[in-house]
Amino acid sequence: MKTACIVLAAGLGKRMNSDLPKVLHNICGIPMLQSVLNSVRKLNPERIVVVAGGHIGKIKESIQSPGVLFALQPRARGTGDAVRCALPVIGDFNGDVLVLNGDTPLVRPDTIRKFLRLHRRDGNALSVLSFTAADPSAYGRIVRDSSGGIEAIVEDRDADPRQKEIREVNSGLYAVRRDALALVGRIKLNRAKGEYYLTDIVSAALRRKMKTSAYPIGTEEEFMGVNTKEELRRAAETMRRRIVASWTKKGVDFLDAGSVFIHHDASIGRDTVIYPNVHIEGRTKIGKKSTVYPNVRIVDSEIGREAVIKDSTLIENSRVGDRASVGPFAHIRPGSEIGRQAKIGNFVELKKTILGTNTKASHLSYLGDAKIGSGVNIGAGTITCNYDGARKHVTRIEDDVFIGSDSQLVAPVRVGKGSYVGAGSTITEDVPAGALAIGRARQKNIRGWVRKRSKGRVIDVNKKGKDKKD
Repeated sequence: MKTACIVLAAGLGKRMNSDLPKVLHNICGIPMLQSVLNSVRKLNPERIVVVAGGHIGKIKESIQSPGVLFALQPRARGTGDAVRCALPVIGDFNGDVLVLNGDTPLVRPDTIRKFLRLHRRDGNALSVLSFTAADPSAYGRIVRDSSGGIEAIVEDRDADPRQKEIREVNSGLYAVRRDALALVGRIKLNRAKGEYYLTDIVSAALRRKMKTSAYPIGTEEEFMGVNTKEELRRAAETMRRRIVASWTKKGVDFLDAGSVFIHHDASIGRDTVIYPNVHIEGRTKIGKKSTVYPNVRIVDSEIGREAVIKDSTLIENSRVGDRASVGPFAHIRPGSEIGRQAKIGNFVELKKTILGTNTKASHLSYLGDAKIGSGVNIGAGTITCNYDGARKHVTRIEDDVFIGSDSQLVAPVRVGKGSYVGAGSTITEDVPAGALAIGRARQKNIRGWVRKRSKGRVIDVNKKGKDKKD
């Protein structure tokens, strides 16, 4: 049977105290709403409709879900009105419609599937997913009749003392047969709140003898709504634990699972070891049997197999080859590629630079806009001078080159295969293959200079003959 989804995302989120729409606050690297959409996507619904308010433009820009449709709720008049705004977009769809909230990012696809199976098994027109809450005051109560069937959903503010004692509450997830969805037009305005409650659809269905059930299969953690920054923090911590647990099951070793942060879209190979306080963000991919040491942050990058990322290293939008070593204290800026078995050492910065296989830059260097071949040795303190004040230029270093320490390569310049650059050189012209390039001032030693200075004489190093009196 066909399925469609309506995701309610028009809430103003005033308690978040933020200019950002509530459903766009991030949880483990993606907006809350994106997390909900990712879950419902796994059901393969025929249509997904997101209902949003005045911030609909921002939501459209931020959500990465091709094929998602949007419906505008011009005024914040409650969940019942929000579903009504979605009906024209749902159009002539014929099947079951799932309605859920965009601020419940912890909902699991398996829970939704189970709920939908129960709804269809029992031939319901309307089904509600419920759970038992430790503190039910923030939820609508599931009121049941003497036979155990659902009688109504009563919001906390409208509940009488007996109903307030009920701990079975509404999750906000509904399954509605398409013909029963028209009941949202029968929901009456709650004058005290000035809103149309979607919860009133239960009473409307029962009055028309439509088969309705509530299934207590949810958990409070899974259906926790996020309305404040504190709730956002708690939801993010729950999601963080889920992600780490998932990768642990797949064979990743975490030395301190409580201090690691991994985004939804990241992936990690089996037998990789992750040390404490590591952040793996965006669509980062880490290959098998790699090691990531403490205080590392990797963003939207690809790390090969058996690579070693040492302490306090930042890697952004770059690639690191198999068995390469990076760090400690390295900064790999966007657009860089580090070849197989290459070594980037402490306090080395790369920017838009390609390094070949077995190339080494072991310490204290800046390599920007450079194309460096295989088997190259970059001495300590080497700089590619890539910016002339107006434009960036490329430095090209061919295979098997040796660059001496404290050298400056002023781009655009090419250093030919197998050549050497003497330590302390400033290279402004191309170096032929197999050559030795030395670009530094000739050393001059002034004998007796210290003794004469101490007697009040100043030596003019550019003139021969007698010293000048001070």
